[in-house]
Amino acid sequence: MGSVKRAGRSRHVMSALVCGLDVHKDSTYATILNSEGKIVNQTRMNNERVLSYLSHLKVSKVGMESSNQIAPLFRQLTSKGYDVVVSHPKKTRYIAEAKIKSDRVGSKAIAELVRLDALPLAYFPTGEIAKLREKVRRRAFLVRERVRLRVKVKSVLTYDGLKWPSDYGLFTQKGVEWLHGLNIDSVESYLRILKPLD
Repeated sequence: MGSVKRAGRSRHVMSALVCGLDVHKDSTYATILNSEGKIVNQTRMNNERVLSYLSHLKVSKVGMESSNQIAPLFRQLTSKGYDVVVSHPKKTRYIAEAKIKSDRVGSKAIAELVRLDALPLAYFPTGEIAKLREKVRRRAFLVRERVRLRVKVKSVLTYDGLKWPSDYGLFTQKGVEWLHGLNIDSVESYLRILKPLD
């Protein structure tokens, strides 16, 4: 009985279709392969049509390369119960060029790697983890912008031969008051942008 069950399960797996998606900002190129690696369908479509396309052709597993552009589609497909795997772009290209002899990794190469279970997977966060990661990236970006503006202020002072007070920080409340007292247009511009970043 065990062998019959295994054979039945094998037939079910072998009949499954896989899809490789080459996702861009507004459109996606899709390739669907059967268990033998033969192309069932290839087409380009608007990103909004991908879900209905996959549903109509009864695809069981979907692969795509990791990028910011795939995030909305990834969330949509996983919420509908699709088995979605995300690949590491550089590793995918390396394997595809070695195994499939393709000049570029497109939807067919991704589909083939999904079919062979050879897609080099990348971690793609979802839900609360994705929101927290975006929050951390946003804060890091704003901190870097604030540092750049502070450097610009110091550069202006250095260029004008001005030495800022050493008994308190240049960007403390007293330091900012001192800077305003200089009445330098460029410094005032930087300070206006710095205020909300602080």
